[in-house]
Amino acid sequence: MSQNSPLIRNISDTALWAAVYRARETDRPDAVFRDPFARRLAGERGERIAQSFSSTTPFEDMTDWTWLSRTYLFDSFISEAVRQGADRILNLAAGLDARPYRMDLPKSLYWIEVDLPDILAYKAEILRHDKPVCSLERVPLDLSNRTARRDVLEKLCEGASRALIVTEGFVIYLTAEQVGDLAQDLGAIPRVHHWVLDLVSHGLLQRLQKTVNPQLGESGASLKFGPEEGPLFFERYGWTPVDVRSSLKTAARLKRLPFLFRLMSLLPEPKGKPGNRPWSGVCLLKNQKAGPSGTR
Repeated sequence: MSQNSPLIRNISDTALWAAVYRARETDRPDAVFRDPFARRLAGERGERIAQSFSSTTPFEDMTDWTWLSRTYLFDSFISEAVRQGADRILNLAAGLDARPYRMDLPKSLYWIEVDLPDILAYKAEILRHDKPVCSLERVPLDLSNRTARRDVLEKLCEGASRALIVTEGFVIYLTAEQVGDLAQDLGAIPRVHHWVLDLVSHGLLQRLQKTVNPQLGESGASLKFGPEEGPLFFERYGWTPVDVRSSLKTAARLKRLPFLFRLMSLLPEPKGKPGNRPWSGVCLLKNQKAGPSGTR
């Protein structure tokens, strides 16, 4: 890489950035999760990206808790879904997620990662000597291609009884129209039962756009989605929010907040639409068209 090339060249490079924070939490003696693969996956470039954000973005070094909360909450939702009978996980924009290698999952679980070819090839190379704990398939696909996406994802759910969709760190990079299209397409897949995703409020999005988007430059990875309705945005597309957990409250419970944020965590959570209030969390959505077994 030349010295003049940008640190974040495209949206896939944000996965390197995210892996750094999983590695940092793993290094703690009191880690709330452990990802022994994160350091290798992040590599030197990931560390450079994280250091660049810490040195140029206000308060970036005080917000490690947002990353660990997100990972912890996704782990929790996935574990609960598997305990309740989910037999297939579709991880869209999977990036450098190593959950099929590091989580306590049944061997019978079928985990499918979908992302751009280059990022999947990079991960496969780094983990070539490691063995996943469950069945794992990687499917290269440009998720922005709606026609191809609908055809492929429906086929990937064939044979499942209760499929769970996972989109961690993905929808924030899409427009509201694109998220709506994705929600509509996923809801139309016969065997999809639930969807777990992370979300920011419109107020927090505006702040992030001022501080983070300039760092993302011309990578095509600018932050776009933070609906004023919050999780209720998805109801019009056939999804019901059934469990919404705050990143801030979770980090407080895990004792990961700096003093200033500890004070903020004592404030009550916004009820209804978060609007312009800064908020982030992880949401479990239920497909309104899915039956008790996830079939129709």
